[in-house]
Amino acid sequence: MTPGRRLLRVASLGAALGLWQLLTVWDVNLWLRFEQFPTVGEVGSALADRLGTAAYWEDLGHSLRRIIVGFLLAAVLGVAVGTAIARSRWASDLLGPLVEVVRPVPAIALVPVAILLLPTNEQGIVFITFAAAFFPVVVSARHAVRALSPVWEEAVLTLGGGRLRVLFSVVLPGALPGIFGGLSVGIGVSWICVISAEMISGEYGVGYRTWQDYTIVNFPGVFVGMVTIGALGWLTSTAVELVGRRATAWLPRPAGRAASRTTRTAAVRSGGPPSAHSGRELAATHPAAPAADLRKEPVP
Repeated sequence: MTPGRRLLRVASLGAALGLWQLLTVWDVNLWLRFEQFPTVGEVGSALADRLGTAAYWEDLGHSLRRIIVGFLLAAVLGVAVGTAIARSRWASDLLGPLVEVVRPVPAIALVPVAILLLPTNEQGIVFITFAAAFFPVVVSARHAVRALSPVWEEAVLTLGGGRLRVLFSVVLPGALPGIFGGLSVGIGVSWICVISAEMISGEYGVGYRTWQDYTIVNFPGVFVGMVTIGALGWLTSTAVELVGRRATAWLPRPAGRAASRTTRTAAVRSGGPPSAHSGRELAATHPAAPAADLRKEPVP
């Protein structure tokens, strides 16, 4: 990412905070009412006070543990079920209808089911987190596996590879981009549902503490919880995206982007800025690979 893009992102956040501060300081009360909103300074002061308490970090640890356990279970089982539905007619007939019937039910609506089935509230919250991420992962894995070209599988079978070799050398690697798309969606939905579950039946956690602040009309504390939830969600989503980029680093890059990156690297090594002339020379000396070369057949 270029320095200009980083500056633009920081400026957008700064502008939002500045607008928030102005609207609350001036007690704007038009269609939207800001007279009861805490100012940015009040929220920052409350956050600084919370950071120095053990209860804040305990709540954060409880929420993170619930997210990690539920999301990892959803990732493993979701990929397995989605792949099975896409690859097996029996699995599609047995599991497909069940997935399609249960998938539209909001995960937070399963709270009564979790209370009835599971012995502790902690297990119930993890179950809600798991259910929230499971179905996006199943759907993304199913579509990603079905979208694979049969040519790759036929090549492995022709060379003597078996079903396991096809699965681990062709199917799962080829479906990784789509699977990580579902994982990115799943981690966001998991945060929504774990916070809601903590508000309903939790004893610890960021959602529980945010709800307690609301019940005692501590609005700066409510916004501290919202800021904490947003920061945790952003960090976990970024982590999933980084893992996805590492896992799919073998994918071919667009020719224009690769040429631009190589041009900049050559310009830095030569001590001068990249130019249009150097870009044309690079294109002439390193022509784009044909489409057939970008999709090489996997070998056993």
